[in-house]
Amino acid sequence: MSRKSASRKPAQTRPEKAKKTSRAGSESQAVRGEVRQGVQWVTVDEDNDGQRVDNFLLAQLRGVPKSIIYRVIRKGEVRVNKGRVKPDSRVRTGDQVRIPPITRKEKPDQVAPGSRVQGVMESAVVFENEQMLVVNKPSGIAVHGGSGLSFGLIEVLRSARPNAKFLELVHRLDRDTSGLIMVAKKRSALRYLQDELRQKRIRKHYHALVAGDWPASVDRVDVPLLRYEMPNGERRVKVDAAGKASLTTFRCLEHYAGYSLVEASPITGRTHQIRVHSAWAGHPIAGDDKYMDDVSLKAFRSIGGQRLMLHARALEFTLPVSGEAMRLEAPYDDAFNDVLRKLSGRLKGNDQ
Repeated sequence: MSRKSASRKPAQTRPEKAKKTSRAGSESQAVRGEVRQGVQWVTVDEDNDGQRVDNFLLAQLRGVPKSIIYRVIRKGEVRVNKGRVKPDSRVRTGDQVRIPPITRKEKPDQVAPGSRVQGVMESAVVFENEQMLVVNKPSGIAVHGGSGLSFGLIEVLRSARPNAKFLELVHRLDRDTSGLIMVAKKRSALRYLQDELRQKRIRKHYHALVAGDWPASVDRVDVPLLRYEMPNGERRVKVDAAGKASLTTFRCLEHYAGYSLVEASPITGRTHQIRVHSAWAGHPIAGDDKYMDDVSLKAFRSIGGQRLMLHARALEFTLPVSGEAMRLEAPYDDAFNDVLRKLSGRLKGNDQ
């Protein structure tokens, strides 16, 4: 397994001569908390070959609203090899892209991930090559910051690898779900893996501890799912004819007293798909405070269950560039294992 960090090739930029501004004007911008970035000329590298101009700029100017990006393109302020372009124009390796002066709001200081959490995330890397890496994400860690979170998995990896030129999530996992998640180290790898997902050529296998005795006859659930928001803004999903087609296959792995361990393989990739399909089948995932009833949740807590018992156990995919077939598996964490041990003891008549 390779653990080489991606090397950063500094963008080739050359500033144009800045216009003089009055001191009063500079102070006015400072009061408003704005930062003005001068003109840049950026050379397109091989990994961005064929990318649309608008997407290229969005990546170069992270945090700048799309409306501003499209406005400067429309006004002709963005040039490729000194020529005007449209949003859907494609850049090629070696092209010189002019990025005009952009005024953006100054970002408040963010809490940086500490060395301990960086170490935890680096130790969770189970596979890495020059194109991608795969992490066994801990439960309770979001995949990205936002919604009150200072940082998530991707921000931690970027902090731990300051020389990495490109790190982007290929897909997502719920905050409380543990297990395997892919991160691209090159834009070409991101495009390849996301296309593989769309073509359903990447197989994901989850292990879930569900309430009750899962029947062998239920090997698939294919009811449509609809996203909606609670009055407090919380995101939820429900089975609804107006929703999107969704399919999960199931296989029971073990029966315990009051619970079953199942393998769930989502064929589609809807939000909360496995959680809602399990609940709809009458067997909600243990520890699920969104889709498990209060009585069942309290019973699970009484045996020491503290986490959502859903784990992205295995990934089957082909590697970018080489096309080598891969199957990766991730072990359960201590909290998941502890619950299974307790249930196994109860099954044998040895209550713990």
